[in-house]
Amino acid sequence: MSNPLPLEGVRVADFTWVWAGPFCTLQLAHLGAEVIRVESANRTCVTRQLPPWHEGEFGINRSGYFNQYNQGKLSLSLDLKHPRAIQVARDLIAQSDVVCENFAAGVMDRLGLGYEAARQIKPDIVMIALSGYGATGPEREFVSYGPAQVPLSGMSSLTGYAGWQPMHVGISYGDPTAGLHGAVAVLAALVHRARTGEGQFIDLSQLETTLAVLAEGLLEQSITGQQPPRSGNRDPFMAPHGVFRCAGAQQWVAIVARDDAEWVRLAQIMGQPGLGTDLRFANLAARKIHEDDLEAAVSAWTQTQRTADVVARLQQAGIPAFASMSNQALATDPHLNQGGLFVHLDHPEIGAQQHVGVPWRMSETPTGVCRSAPCLGQHTDDVLSRVLGYSAERIAELRRDKVLE
Repeated sequence: MSNPLPLEGVRVADFTWVWAGPFCTLQLAHLGAEVIRVESANRTCVTRQLPPWHEGEFGINRSGYFNQYNQGKLSLSLDLKHPRAIQVARDLIAQSDVVCENFAAGVMDRLGLGYEAARQIKPDIVMIALSGYGATGPEREFVSYGPAQVPLSGMSSLTGYAGWQPMHVGISYGDPTAGLHGAVAVLAALVHRARTGEGQFIDLSQLETTLAVLAEGLLEQSITGQQPPRSGNRDPFMAPHGVFRCAGAQQWVAIVARDDAEWVRLAQIMGQPGLGTDLRFANLAARKIHEDDLEAAVSAWTQTQRTADVVARLQQAGIPAFASMSNQALATDPHLNQGGLFVHLDHPEIGAQQHVGVPWRMSETPTGVCRSAPCLGQHTDDVLSRVLGYSAERIAELRRDKVLE
């Protein structure tokens, strides 16, 4: 008999939406928790309305974005604006081990579903609130989204090339960063509960979790009193260190010379051994001073080469190099596919589609996505009857009174 999943038997009442909260509960679902997502057609999650759509057709169950980050969950349709829905939510909390929400601070309290109310329902409940700025402080009631966390955290001030203005980054770092921090915090709280019988409230600030991944920049400022300069892909201790264009459309390669010896070998492979002894590039300090010229020389060579050839030759010589992968290349990558990262689980409306699955393996514990993301309200009757013990008559009454919308 195989070992159980780590969170098998743990139930999560998931009141989250958009990305940060669902990314937290996705990790819990991956670990085997029964995650019951509470959502409503009257306040459809933003991610159900975002592309890409299956076959280009809009639909609240057809978003690749939503279906990626809600794998393994159940969907309970419940309109929390309806007064009678609050009792249903309270009944769900009573049957759960964890409550997750990522509204602005205070919203759950005003609904009568905050931690103080939840602990009266179930004293050992673990509750996490992933708000933008935390439950205390002058900004606690501000609403925030991940893109705002990038400039507010100072990340934009570190992002960009020398001489450029601050830049935004490619994704909303505040969301997945908060989600991962939140999942680990929930796991710690569950361990504490298993040892002591005590539940607890986790107050997570998305802004602060974003700051937590900027340690080098914060330390440099605090130690030297100077704002760290923007430097693109460059590194203070290695040169060249960057991404260089290759022959062909949208072909790029990342190359790093970690020391003088690797630079000499790189120059030889480039067919310009003289660059290895050129005084401008003879050591790291010299290469950093003349980094523009250094990168121009490397780029002049790579633009005449195929990406695969550059990678093969440099790796064979012990020089770090790899292609900058496109989404298509990643989706068809033999290593990722053979390793089982991607899953193709049947979805009630769009069939089996490729999604990123569980990105870790455990030696003693099975892992894998148990089901596709749910259609809106797909498991409403099941949750109300199996988990909450409601009769068919009561469920029909709630549906007739538009509580289950």
